[in-house]
Amino acid sequence: MKLLSLLKNKVVKNAGWIIGGRIVHMLCAFVVSLLTARYLGPGNYGLIHYATAYTTFFYSICTLGINSILVKCLIDEPEKEGETLGTALILQGAASLFSCLTILGIVKLVDGQETITVLVTALCTIGLMLRVFETVRYWFQAHLLSKFSAITSTVAYILTSAFRLVLLIREKSVTWFALATAVDYFAIAVLLFIFYKANKGPGWSFSGQQAKRLLRMGFPFILAGLMVSIYGNTDSFMLKHMVNEEEVGYYSTASSLCNTWVFVLSAIIESMYPSIMEAHKDNYAKYEQQNRLMYAIVFYVSIFVSVLFVLFARPAVRILYGEAYMPSVRPLQVITWYVAFSYLGVARNAWIVSENLQKFITPIYAGAAAMNVVVNFLLIPVWGATGAAVASLLTQISTIFVFPLFIKPMRKNTKLMAEAIILKGIR
Repeated sequence: MKLLSLLKNKVVKNAGWIIGGRIVHMLCAFVVSLLTARYLGPGNYGLIHYATAYTTFFYSICTLGINSILVKCLIDEPEKEGETLGTALILQGAASLFSCLTILGIVKLVDGQETITVLVTALCTIGLMLRVFETVRYWFQAHLLSKFSAITSTVAYILTSAFRLVLLIREKSVTWFALATAVDYFAIAVLLFIFYKANKGPGWSFSGQQAKRLLRMGFPFILAGLMVSIYGNTDSFMLKHMVNEEEVGYYSTASSLCNTWVFVLSAIIESMYPSIMEAHKDNYAKYEQQNRLMYAIVFYVSIFVSVLFVLFARPAVRILYGEAYMPSVRPLQVITWYVAFSYLGVARNAWIVSENLQKFITPIYAGAAAMNVVVNFLLIPVWGATGAAVASLLTQISTIFVFPLFIKPMRKNTKLMAEAIILKGIR
């Protein structure tokens, strides 16, 4: 009992550090994003998010699915931590270089006549390369030492926010704001490395055998990540080419507002993840109870916040962004409901990895990606940004509660989520 109490206390403290760091990040990001949106206007603001959509899309390729199973690998084989981390970083570094070159080739082909679009996207890819070093966070997460990654994020975001404020004061062009992303990830990479060494993290090494193992375990998550990226970024691509940059700006504003608070959900999930992994080995009943508890917290906290967004969307957009962004109100009132189902999907990863059912997430997300493209194609010409929001919501609901029903081993998780929503087996 004493050991259990200590573990719970450590989990709570770990969550506290994550939430504290995310609050500072959210405040900095929100204020600076707000000022940036007002300064750039819907067109240039939409252009930044259009370029970012490319890097977000390819990030799943850069990680090679390894981040989804890295905590489990570190917990299961603590004696190989340095080898596991080093191998992961080298594999992801190579994938990131390939991704950046591919992005530049695609943008040159699709938007070659728009010099500013090509330049902004090229600058955003620098951040994609540097983001690889975020993998070190998972070592801190596996050891319940997230206070160091929280401190890292806080300091990095404060520095980056200061940099963006300087850009605003000096009235720099949109290309400088694209470069700001690279500054952010550079600061995070340096600070993570410093804290890793300070905590006597093991030296990194590469192993061909470990590389094969990580790629084999992560492969289903690569495909799943690509599918998630398709239905997570299709809206921005289709809005840009079927309507205009302004519509991307309205949709991005709605998404940014409804995501200002999701650091709370991320902190809850990240902190419960290691204890769920441990319970899977030692106490299966407790393992299922922990999953239900996590799902219930994620769902009901999200629903509560979504109700607030629906009620106060109009005054919030008018006060924060101004009249120019009022077309963002309706997309915000729709996309806010997406969060509950999106983060149930994030929370589900703990169950999927524990049960070793990674191979089944690929067909689920493939169906979701196909559905999202079709629904976007039908609704964007009619409703613009609101149509994209509806497409995202319907796709996410199907990903969590419809598509898994067609795969027998996944039905158990759907049942766990349903039980969590009706608060069955939570205590």
